Amino acid sequence: MNGNSLSSQPPLERWRVRITLAVIALTLLIFIARLFSLQILHYQDWLARANENRVEELNIPAPRGAIYDRNGIVLARNVASYNLVITPAYLPDDPGKVDEIYRQLSKLTGVPVSYSTVDKEHPYVPCRSEQGIRQIVNFGETFAPYRPVKIKCDIPETVALIIRERASAWPGVSIEVEPIRDYPTGYLTADVVGFLGPVPEALVDYYKEKGLVPNRDKVGYAGVELSHQDELAGTNGRRVVEVDVAGNIKHDLESPQPPQPGANLVLTIDTRLQEAAYQILVNQIEYINQRYPMADGSPRTHNGVVIAMNPQTGEILAMVSYPTYENNRMARFIPAYYFQQLAADPEKPLLNHAISAEHPPGSTFKLATGTGAPNDHVVTLDQIIDAPGIITLTEKYFANDPGKGKKFYDHNWEQGGFGKIDFLHCIAFSSNVCFYKLGGGYHDEINPGLGICRLGTYARALSYGAETGIDLPGEADGLIPDPTWKRIYRGENWSTGDTYLASVGQGYVLATPLQVLMSAATIANNGVQMQPTILREIVDAEGKVVQPFQPQVRWDITQDPRIQVFRNPGGIGGCKPTGETKTVDPWVVQQIQRGMRMAVTTTPHGTLYHVFEGFPIPAAGKTGTAEYCDNKAQQRNLCRRGDWPTHGWTVAYAPYNDPEIIVIAFICNGGEGAVSAGPVVRRVMDAYFAIKAADAARQ
Repeated sequence: MNGNSLSSQPPLERWRVRITLAVIALTLLIFIARLFSLQILHYQDWLARANENRVEELNIPAPRGAIYDRNGIVLARNVASYNLVITPAYLPDDPGKVDEIYRQLSKLTGVPVSYSTVDKEHPYVPCRSEQGIRQIVNFGETFAPYRPVKIKCDIPETVALIIRERASAWPGVSIEVEPIRDYPTGYLTADVVGFLGPVPEALVDYYKEKGLVPNRDKVGYAGVELSHQDELAGTNGRRVVEVDVAGNIKHDLESPQPPQPGANLVLTIDTRLQEAAYQILVNQIEYINQRYPMADGSPRTHNGVVIAMNPQTGEILAMVSYPTYENNRMARFIPAYYFQQLAADPEKPLLNHAISAEHPPGSTFKLATGTGAPNDHVVTLDQIIDAPGIITLTEKYFANDPGKGKKFYDHNWEQGGFGKIDFLHCIAFSSNVCFYKLGGGYHDEINPGLGICRLGTYARALSYGAETGIDLPGEADGLIPDPTWKRIYRGENWSTGDTYLASVGQGYVLATPLQVLMSAATIANNGVQMQPTILREIVDAEGKVVQPFQPQVRWDITQDPRIQVFRNPGGIGGCKPTGETKTVDPWVVQQIQRGMRMAVTTTPHGTLYHVFEGFPIPAAGKTGTAEYCDNKAQQRNLCRRGDWPTHGWTVAYAPYNDPEIIVIAFICNGGEGAVSAGPVVRRVMDAYFAIKAADAARQ
């Protein structure tokens, strides 16, 4: 019966078999097609994706170059910073032992074992996030357990040594040594040296092309650290390695490319003179505030500049901008509160006032007017000019303007002026009335005057109105106005009174302290203007000089035809050059030098006679007292018609016949230049020649 029951089952229908086989075949074909697509058609794509997971390119940071002064004193260097790191994969398997390690580390470093709450909106940032040890390790374990994560950065060396001693008992715990920037001279050279910071968001692509890692590498933010970023940074190295899924490095796939260290820079700065200049400036500011406080008892000034340069080579020997900042506080990261404090300070300590601040140059600008007047035969050397205390100008705004009388004052108008003087005494006494006449003309006595167009071309030849090209970031270009500029930016015609004011460095004229220094240095160096520089040498990591110092001439006003010729030197209707150019007669430069020398030697009216009295080395110079009315003066209610506040300027060089140093001092709201800035220049020169004598004695 069992046999009959088996044989009685109906046979399997063939169509069912065929369908089943077709489904199986179709499934196999789909798998085969998919495998063909993956392994044949898209092989390269999937291989690339696999390599992305398997192959990793490591960027190896290059050591940053050091910065030295001209005598080998370190201004910037790399020092060791100790970071506590943990590699999650190497921690013990026993949770109790891990907790004990965390507790011990917490006692040593002050980092809590765990925070009760974690700010999930802000991801973990090495050295910056306020998270507990447990949270930081969990973060590393999640993303790359074989990569160390930083628990705390820049720990004391003593703590680092303790942790290293206990490393054998604490698997996974180690000390990472990382170089950070150190500035031994700190605030003293901060404006020159600068500081480092993270790669700015706006420049990420730029620095990536240079091989830097945005979230790791630092770049210059100011000073030489910024202007010579490429030389100091060197070239990062490269490793191509194979890693497993946990991020553990297995081996190198290519020969590693070692990093190329950055070059070392030797600056022209003499730190000894820099320190002397800084202390002299600060002491003078404190003296002015004590001796000449404001009417309400508040300090008169908080701001000043000193620059010393070799006029024959262009080397900056000292550059002080006060107030300044402490760049060591930016060594690991830029503290937000400190940076905001500096940025909010009305005295702008982050600004290098020596090259970036623009002020009316006052009577120091008379060197430009004085160069142009005899060169264009506006005045002769023996011509007598009447310099009363007050003159009245018929101020005109266009050719047929009948004009309106306006009084212009000399700085000693209350004593009746200087009387009848010649051109050289105009310079020595710094007579405003004399230079008003030379610049703008005056009736038949000086007719015509130099005019704003010709005045502008002489000013530019002496370095005004454009950047000098010094190798520091943030240089301002100043302003030499003309009729076209005034119509565009003031909506008014140029007036003869504007020319009078420009002739003595007032009105719309603006300049940086470096520009004023360069104008006087050009005269001191017989008309040759050198390229100002802060860099003396570039030295490679092995100590070999790869770029020695070579002084560079910008131009020679006695040889290079930089002076434009104008159809209408007065500027009514705009400055219209003829296309012709000319040079400055060397004789003219010599006369300006004589006038500057007489400012030191002539009594009683030589503006620098009392400042340099007893100075053993022949010197020459020029003072300036510049009226101003900026936002700060307005806020302090200082801008009163007829009694505006004044900045103090003095520039001088020595020795007179063969100058090796020229110094400029600027005191913001300091009053008369000879009184406020003059003593600073004299004392800096005293310091320079004392240092020189000490060096000679040691040889």
